[in-house]
Amino acid sequence: MATQTTTAGARESRHGERRVVSNILRGSIGNLIEWYDWYAYTAFSVYFAAAFFPSGDQTAQLLNTAAVFAVGFLMRPIGGWVLGRYADRRGRRAALTLSVTLMAAGSLIVALTPSYGAIGVAAPVLLVAARLLQGLSVGGEYSTSATYMSEVASPGRRGYYSSFQYVTLIAGQLTALGLQIVLQQLLSGTQMESWGWRIAFVVGAAGAIVVLWLRRGMDESESFERVAAAAEGGDEKDGGAARGSLRMLLSYPRQCLIVVGLTMGGTLFFYTYTTYLQKFMVNTSGIAKPTAAWINFFALLVFVVLQPVMGLLSDRIGRRPMLIGFGVLGAIVVVPSLTLLSHTSDPVYAFLLMVGPLAVSSLYTSISAVVKAELFPTSIRALGVGLPYALTVALFGGTAEYVALWFKDAGHESWYFYYVTACVLVSLLVYIRMRETSDGSPLESEAKD
Repeated sequence: MATQTTTAGARESRHGERRVVSNILRGSIGNLIEWYDWYAYTAFSVYFAAAFFPSGDQTAQLLNTAAVFAVGFLMRPIGGWVLGRYADRRGRRAALTLSVTLMAAGSLIVALTPSYGAIGVAAPVLLVAARLLQGLSVGGEYSTSATYMSEVASPGRRGYYSSFQYVTLIAGQLTALGLQIVLQQLLSGTQMESWGWRIAFVVGAAGAIVVLWLRRGMDESESFERVAAAAEGGDEKDGGAARGSLRMLLSYPRQCLIVVGLTMGGTLFFYTYTTYLQKFMVNTSGIAKPTAAWINFFALLVFVVLQPVMGLLSDRIGRRPMLIGFGVLGAIVVVPSLTLLSHTSDPVYAFLLMVGPLAVSSLYTSISAVVKAELFPTSIRALGVGLPYALTVALFGGTAEYVALWFKDAGHESWYFYYVTACVLVSLLVYIRMRETSDGSPLESEAKD
């Protein structure tokens, strides 16, 4: 009898783990499509900049596309608020489905908008509108997927499973870069600038249809279902009518400030060495566009592999030591790596100068989502993760390209290197002062004080 009970328990445990993996995969694939659509803009902007803006020098056109990229980030706090509130009140699955629908619509607008030469100023206006819609989507996607993955993950393995959010985030960028490389082999430079870049946005919109079907089969997280059931039963301790509200979020000021502080340096560092570095190689180092794309692709491939490794490590040693390691090494590596990269056109050397800082960044990116989720209770988790994070990313990550290009245009490009370093040092102070968030137990509805 005892043997049968043990066997049944083992089967139930294996089934439960399979459901966890299935839910993580469904959420992750949707996350991949979301971030593919988001990064397709930056990957292909070197080709479509001239299509949406009047003719001028390359730096001026890239400045315009970078400004639109930054404008898209302004919608991320609104997305974090609107979709975070929706996720806390209506469920994680419903919010994730809505976010991917919005992203698909934005991609379709970019794909179908005529050039500046055909419709004049309406072209950049429609581009801005599309990016605002995508910003709304990705602002909600990050918070909801971070919340969902942390809530459905097995106790003691939250760092590992939650790291797949950045695996798919970076995989989305890799997919965009991979498609760019394929198109570069099949099409001429003139064809890429004329119409080839539009293929990327059509692919993104089509991928969302598959994601919508996959996400319909996801389980809702048990943490949310418990809180929702308690609220329906009139149990106010689990949020009640205030669930997912700004008023409730304001009762967690310390957690909100921690999210801002730990995100500031990490997001600026991440966007510097991912979205901006390809332009830096082309515009500063003088590396050919196809070569820069290959360098980015292989460096990001290494970066993807590092995410679950670092996530698993955080389950063993804790989140705080990982963050402190990123703060120290990140502050050291920025100035020398970017300075050396600005003076080389050697592909192998450029790859090493990119992949080294990305390895440092993985100490932050692999656990960024789960650290934020572990700070808040279930009833306010999606909004608590989403809004302060999105505000910080809009201010620092979203403006990274624009600030870097502005310094370059002003003749002081190296000042940007010190700006990134200063932001990482501010975050390091937060990492040193914050308490450990991981205790290996399931995510419950009460927050730590």
